[in-house]
Amino acid sequence: MSRPIARVLTLLELLQAGGIRTVAELADRLDVDERTVRRYVDHLIDLDVPVESVRGRYGGYRLASGYRMPPLMLSDDEALAVLLGLVAGRRAGLMTATGTASETAAAKIRRVLPERLGRRLDAVLDSLAFTAPPGEPTAPESAVLLAIADAVRHHRPISIRYGAADGRRSERSLHPYGLVAHSGRWYVTGADLAVGEERTFRLDRIADARALPGTFEPPAGFDPAERVLTGLATAPYRHDVTVRVQGTAAEIRTRLPAGIAIVAESPSASDPGDPAPWCRVELRVERLDWLPAVLASLDRPFVIERPDELRDLVTALADRLLRSARQSPHRA
Repeated sequence: MSRPIARVLTLLELLQAGGIRTVAELADRLDVDERTVRRYVDHLIDLDVPVESVRGRYGGYRLASGYRMPPLMLSDDEALAVLLGLVAGRRAGLMTATGTASETAAAKIRRVLPERLGRRLDAVLDSLAFTAPPGEPTAPESAVLLAIADAVRHHRPISIRYGAADGRRSERSLHPYGLVAHSGRWYVTGADLAVGEERTFRLDRIADARALPGTFEPPAGFDPAERVLTGLATAPYRHDVTVRVQGTAAEIRTRLPAGIAIVAESPSASDPGDPAPWCRVELRVERLDWLPAVLASLDRPFVIERPDELRDLVTALADRLLRSARQSPHRA
């Protein structure tokens, strides 16, 4: 969708919220000048949308009383895409704290579709099965998500009330660089002004977010998704693990993704003349018992640098596998 069309539709949504909207307010929300707002209003009028002009000190634009949007017109592909998107978002945990919003939205779309198309879409949704369980219910408040998204887009500082994992509550001032959705959770990453460092916060732990005066300039080349993944991989846990694995970073990431481990190329762990690449893998984990099986699944030579406890667990797994492999089927 081109930007002018998208902004005309956004203007319609703002007017549908009710009341009189001043030209200056609409220009600010659409990020255009006032003359462009008047041109967008003319577009709506050309589409038979009854936009009224209100004169006076507090004048502006509003929709005519009693106006209702026409019935929703979607092609088969568009309707299926919308409904599948709502279902997938709910399953992935990417929703707001108003957990029924996706269900009510799907129901409204379903009601205005032709009966023939509705039956066909019902058949798809009723026969659809998922290989993964639904995401955890850690959704943020709608007002928090929208306020932070607006601040990210317009480079505005925000104040948030945050509850940490240990229950401590604090108020932070933040330059938000980006929103990231990862594993069913929403995160905002940016500069925490109190400490002068980049920090990442979970949106479901933010009780309130409000814009502050002024603007800021995000650092050039900043990647919010990479920052969140790196933060998750380096968070403080009980065990610091370092392993060198023979293989490329892409091969290792199939079992140890960016949110779990930091993978970097390193010299060969044994033979400096070995042309095969080696990578240094660093993890911080609460438990070690799952790592031996993951290392075995890589099917690559590896060297454990720390901790010694992991080396013992790998040895124990190897012994169990060896005993199982030598077990006679008749004796079993």
